[in-house]
Parts: sequence; structure tokens; C-alpha cells
Amino acid sequence: MQFPEYRARRLRRMENLRRLVRETQLSVDNLIYPLFVCPGKNVRREVPSMPGVFQLSVDAATEEACKAADLGIPAVILFGIPQKKDEVGSEAWHDGGVVQRACREIKKARPDLVVILDACFCEYTSHGHCGVLTEAGDVDNDATLENLGRLALSYGRAGCDVVAPSGMMDGMVGFIRDTLDEGGFENVAIMAYSAKYASGFYGPFRDAAESAPKFGDRRSYQMDPCNSIEALREIALDVEEGADIIMVKPALAYLDVIARAREEFDLPLAAYNVSGEYAMLKAAAERGWLDHDRVMMEILTAIRRAGADMILTYHALEAARLLARH
Repeated sequence: MQFPEYRARRLRRMENLRRLVRETQLSVDNLIYPLFVCPGKNVRREVPSMPGVFQLSVDAATEEACKAADLGIPAVILFGIPQKKDEVGSEAWHDGGVVQRACREIKKARPDLVVILDACFCEYTSHGHCGVLTEAGDVDNDATLENLGRLALSYGRAGCDVVAPSGMMDGMVGFIRDTLDEGGFENVAIMAYSAKYASGFYGPFRDAAESAPKFGDRRSYQMDPCNSIEALREIALDVEEGADIIMVKPALAYLDVIARAREEFDLPLAAYNVSGEYAMLKAAAERGWLDHDRVMMEILTAIRRAGADMILTYHALEAARLLARH
């Protein structure tokens, strides 16, 4: 007697049958490649906690972006490491800053490549927090919004396609949208880090971006990992304020949040496969504990399956090369 549960196996017995019934497709079109831009020339400095990831000078970042474009990756996101830091992160809105210059060079070399500029101050402030501090050491939300406006205008002048505010300030999306529109940059889109959790998975990023806080942590403005309903409220606020793309960060430990956001909202949804997720796989693969490429593709497919339309991932080049073979 043939039991009904065995019928599915008929469709699993060969690769082309599995392809025909595959529910989730991972494509190079889903990938966004993060780059860390630093001062200097011909700089390609590997991040010890992120094998294969580098701090790159403007010329090297432009070359790396062109590699991504050649592989069919549609977008890069840039993070800046400034020459100097101060209490308010003023280098972030300097028109001659590293990300502004890198944006101009990348758009000159590959006008078709989408350039996203991360909008936060943790890399630029001397204290490592994401905005202006009060005397009590708390982030001053409204003063930080004013500086985000200056930053957004600088990014618009640099020719970016998308501004990505990531500091989790209240009202940041609406403030940036109004500022961009008033400045004549109506066509610059906003990718909002709408549900950004106070996660332990960011450690290697802070090495790469040199952005670790000098005191305290960011739990007072980033989300509690215990909450998912709150994430929907945060996303809804950003949608109301004019976000074009919404994001959940991190990705792998928050697949349930990605799935809930996908069910609730019809805007394009991004997920950030963050530095700690990347570093864990690299470390395990180096020890021979995991098959790197297989697990990498499984992770990225899981993020897609949860509902993400686009994935910010340090694996972008590796994944694009594997996808090109199939």
C-alpha cells in the first residue's frame, strides 16, 4: 500500500524535479554588498574578525564595487571611517568625506549600480554613539535629527540613490524625507532600518567600522531582542513617514520578525545578514565544522524564504559567483 506521505518523494528524486517545484528562489538580484570606506589610497586592510572583508580606500572601494556590478549585484551600501572624529560626528556631513567621494567615484565608474549610503553617526563620533549626547550621556533625539538632515543633503549632493538611516531615532524617516524634498532630492529613496535590534551579533562590524561605543550600550534606542510586536509598530511609523524600503536587522536570529513584517506590509523588505552571522560561519568553516558554501546559501535562502526581498550580506560576491554556476 502506498502511503500519501511518500508521494512528495517522487518530486525529490532528481535535481531538475526539485528545481521545478522549488518554492523559494535566491537570485543575485536580491543581494546588496556592504563596503567599508576609509581614508588613504591603495588601502585594502582585512578586518581580523571578518575574513574576506576589508577597510577600503576610495579607489579600492570603487574597484570592489565594480567587481560586484560585474557579477550582476545591483547595489552596494557604504559605511564611512572618517579621518577624524568629534562629539557630534560632523565629518559625516562633510561633502569631501570618504563615503561622499566614494559615491561619486562609483557612480562615475558604474552609473547603473545603486549606491546606498548608511546614515548614522556611530562611526563618526568620538564616543561611538549614534548621535548628539546630552550632559547626562543620553542621545538627544531632536538634535540628532538636525544633523541627520545635514548628512542627508550631503549624501544627495554626492549623488547617492538611497539614504539608509540606521540610528533608530524617533521621526528620522519623516525628517530626512522632508529635508531631501526641500533640498531638491525628491528622487533619493529612503531605506529605513525600521526594526534594528540591540544585538550581540554586531561585534565584528564595530571592528570594521571602528564604531564601538566608548561607554554604555545602545539599548536605549535600539530594540529589545525579546520583542516582535514592537517591531511592527516601529515599521508602521517609518511607513507612515515615507520610507520606500523597510528593514529588519539582524536577519538570521530574527526570521520570525521578517516573516511578520512581510505579512503586514507591502513595501520592499530588506534584511541585514550581519557581521556576527558572517563571522560565525567563517570561523566554523575554517575549522572544518561546516561546509561553507552550502551553509551560506542555506542561510541566504532562509532569509528569502522568510520574506526578504533584498539581503545586505558580506557574502554577496561569494554568493553571486555560486549563483552564476547554476
